[in-house]
Parts: sequence; C-alpha cells; structure tokens
Amino acid sequence: MFRIAVFVASLLLADTARAVTADGRSHGNMIKPPGVPLIKADGFQSPIVSRNGTVLPPYNKTYIFDQLIDHNDPSRGTFKQRFWHTYEFYEPGGPIILMTPGEVNANGYADGYLSNRTINGQIAQQQNGSAIVLEHRFYGLSNPINDLKSESLKLHTIQQAIDDLEYFAKNVVLPQPDGDQVTPDKAPWVLVGGSYSGALTSWAMVNKPGLFAAGYASSGVVEAILDFWQYFEPEREHMPQNCSADVQTAIAHIDEVFSGRNTTAIQEIKELFGLGEMTHLDDVAGALRNNLWDWQSLQPTSGPRTQFYAFCDALEVKNGVSAPAKGWGLEHALQAWGDLWTKGGYLQRLCGDTSPEQCLGTYDPDQAYYTDTDIDNNNRSWFWIVCNEVGYLQEGAPKGRPSLVTRLVQPPYDLRQCQLMFPEAFPEPPKVDIRGTNTKYKGWAVRIKNIFFANGMRDPWRDATISAEGLNVASTPDQPIHIGDGFHCSDLSTASSLVDPTILAVQQAALKSMRTWIADWKPTTAGGERRPAPSAGSNSTPQGRPVPAPAKPISAWSKGAGIA
Repeated sequence: MFRIAVFVASLLLADTARAVTADGRSHGNMIKPPGVPLIKADGFQSPIVSRNGTVLPPYNKTYIFDQLIDHNDPSRGTFKQRFWHTYEFYEPGGPIILMTPGEVNANGYADGYLSNRTINGQIAQQQNGSAIVLEHRFYGLSNPINDLKSESLKLHTIQQAIDDLEYFAKNVVLPQPDGDQVTPDKAPWVLVGGSYSGALTSWAMVNKPGLFAAGYASSGVVEAILDFWQYFEPEREHMPQNCSADVQTAIAHIDEVFSGRNTTAIQEIKELFGLGEMTHLDDVAGALRNNLWDWQSLQPTSGPRTQFYAFCDALEVKNGVSAPAKGWGLEHALQAWGDLWTKGGYLQRLCGDTSPEQCLGTYDPDQAYYTDTDIDNNNRSWFWIVCNEVGYLQEGAPKGRPSLVTRLVQPPYDLRQCQLMFPEAFPEPPKVDIRGTNTKYKGWAVRIKNIFFANGMRDPWRDATISAEGLNVASTPDQPIHIGDGFHCSDLSTASSLVDPTILAVQQAALKSMRTWIADWKPTTAGGERRPAPSAGSNSTPQGRPVPAPAKPISAWSKGAGIA
C-alpha cells in the first residue's frame, strides 16, 4: 500500500524567519524560484522496516558527509554536507536512488522523497534500492563557507554542484550493511531531480557520462533563458479564459496609465491596491505578478480552494454569476482585483505586518534582503545562480503578444536587483552566462542515454524544459520524454498519480524504463574508486556519520502557502 500525502508548494523551511512573503521569498517582487515541492508527511508514521525485518531509523535522521569545499582545489579541505537515507526497500545488488531538492533547505524532504510517496520511493521499491536525499551546497546547513558573501559564493556554481554529486557517490559510506560496497562501479546509481534539480540531473549526466546508470528529470528546466516571459504562457493557456481575458485587460490599462502623466489616475490605481505610498511604478505593477505566481502552487491534489482560484473567482463571479469567456471587462475586473488586495486581505496575507514598500519595493540598497549574508538564506543563494548562470527572469510578454503581467518589468529590473544584492560582484548589470550554461550542459539539445524526462502541460516552467512549446524533441527509448496534464513536478508525487491518470501513465512509463536500464547495467572496473577526503583538521568526521535529527522546521504549509 502506498503511503499517500499531498503536495505542499513550499520553497522554504528553516529560512522562513528571514522571509517577507508568505511563500518564503525575501520580497514580493523577487522572481519565483523553480523549486521541488515539499511533500507533507502523514500524521502517523509507522516504523520503517527493511525487507529483512530490521527496524530502521526514521526518514528524518540526519547524516553528514565530508564534501570537498572546492573541487578545483581539494587542498582547501571539506565541509559538512547533510544527507538523509533509508534502505527500506533495499536488497543486495539493488540501485542507489540519489536526489537533491536543489535550491532549498533540505530538512523536511526526507519524509516524502525517501518513501514511496514519490517516484523516488517507487523506483526504490520496484528495483530493491535504497534512497538518499542530499542537501545542495550553499543551501540549508550545507555550506562550504560559513557566509553568503559574494566572495564565498564564487564556490556556488552548477559545476561545483555536479562535482559534489560525483564525489558523494564515489566516497560516501552509506549507513546500510554493505554501505562501503555500493560505489557507482559496483552498484547502479539513479539520479532523480525536479525543477532546477531536474535540470541538474540532465546537466550532471551530460557532464559525467557513465557515472549514473539512469536519471529521472521532472520539470527539468534544462535551458537557461534570460528573459523568461514564457513562464506565464502555460498559465494563460490553461487558466479559466474569462479570468485570463480580464487580467490581460486590466494589466494593459495599468501599463497605459503608469506610462502616462496623469498623476491623479496613477495614484487612484496605487490606492486601489493598497499601495498608495509606494514610490516606483514598476514595483507597483510588478507586485501584481504575485496573483499569477500563485499558479505555481497548484497540483492535481489542490482542489478548488486555493489562492489562485480565489483570485479568479473574485474577478469573474458577480452576484453568483460567472463571467462569459470574454470576462466582465475592465471596470469590474480592476475594481474586483483591487478589492481582493485590500478588503479581501491578499496584501496582508502576502506581506504580513511589513509595509508595502518593505515587502514590494526593490530600490532601497539598505534593505535586509540585499545585505543579509548569513547562511541558510535560500533566496540569496538561488539569486546568485540566477544572476550568474541561468536567468529565468519572469517578465511581461513582448509587445504584440498577450500578457498577464506588466511590461514595465523587463530584465533590467531584475538585473538591477543582482547589483544591489551582490555589489562587489556586479558593479555593472551582470551579463548572465546563459550561453555558456547551455553550451556546456546542452540545454534543449541534450541527447543522452538512460534519462527519463517527465513534464506537465500546466507547468509554468514548461517552456524551459525539453517539452517547451514548439521544440518537438522526439521521445526515444534511450531518452523518453513524457508529458502529463499536471503542474510543476506533479509526476514526482504518488498522490497526484492517484487522481490524474495522465500522471499515472508517466510514472508507469518511467518505472518500465528504469527496469530495463537497471537490468542492462553492468559493474565496471574503473571510475568508482574512492578518494580519501583531504584532512580538514580537528573538524573532520567519518563519512555517513549521523547527527541528531533537527526539530521540525516551520514550513510554508504552516503559514498557509498554496492553500485557501
């Protein structure tokens, strides 16, 4: 029997104390990270028991690994990288299922991603494998350097993260009976990821051929894109059409007024949304993206009582009657949208007790979200990757195309934020090296063996995946590409497959591919040998050493993210 849980659209765990917005971002005009959704644990946890009847540690037991600080200079020593592990389904000869949640504090992900609540556990269960969740460098408590200053973050690159996966696989001693005999030369390793970590699965398999026997990339954003206005396109296509029509009409009007000189009309719109004291009009118009970003929180298991559908209901249901496909028009849509922010409490839920300027403003270089360099700040760590290697800036559509969000927000708006957050690194607007990323790791051009790409038609990140609109990459037995009717990373969840047959079909196809690929895998005599970790002084610890499980962190679920 599958242990079933629901998706929680959370990108934040221990970082919530530093967050301003309810969904865990540092401010309300910060672009939405991709993010692997957290899967909520059952209220009651049965003991974890191995196939031979051994009672195992709980999923959330934390272990540490001595990871290299700098793979280009091993003499710099090691840092403590956290991981979680179970051999619930393992039998000798089975695979090792490795996953990193990517750009997040990984504490809390083990309950879902070590169990058969997810495709990770389904693969482990089918193939008699053990499962690992590994915290990504510079997220949570896995930090090569104990701060997030620009100089330290020079070690925070895609390549260093890929090298971490290799060094971990070749050197970890897993807490299971044969844990020192399952390196990639002796046992098949399967790399699983979603969203950014789904892209990392593809990028690692391109960069380290032969290291992993197989890979599973869910909603993998393999193509780095600077001006990623297409983020909102799957939403525009799949949201209620009356809502889409009215949002487009309202946004076009706001852009027109804000681009003019009628100060009275400008102030009326600002006041309508409770943003009358804000200074910069691009911040005001950009703030309205938050209602559209709520789409990323949706899953097939969400039901109708979500912030996003409450937004559309506010615009489209009048006196108990729903608008026709063309919507109610500008006057009602604009007023209803403003009322949702003020009388309906959306601004309060988004920003809490912080002022609109503090929550939504982006021009003050002294704001804490620009200056705080303490560790466990997922937003800062992710923005470094955004500013240097991937982009993914979520802006208004080009002129001549329908747009759900303001065209006053364009790439320079976000690149200016890179300068404010990392002034030492970017005295001028950064030139994000998306060409280098796509050249080195192949992006949409990836053609490798034994990787399964799973995507969702309703995923706002779809157009950065291998299933991007108009890309038409052929699915092959070596590189299958399957797309269901889900949202972002829906196919990672067992619960989603129980309510959506298209997602079930994706998972069944993946399990079939995994069975074939792992059956074909053969041990090798090269490439998996261990390398002793360099001395790190008195702080050095054995591989796989357990540490006490941390207290359960505050999560975005407890703050109401993604639910009505």
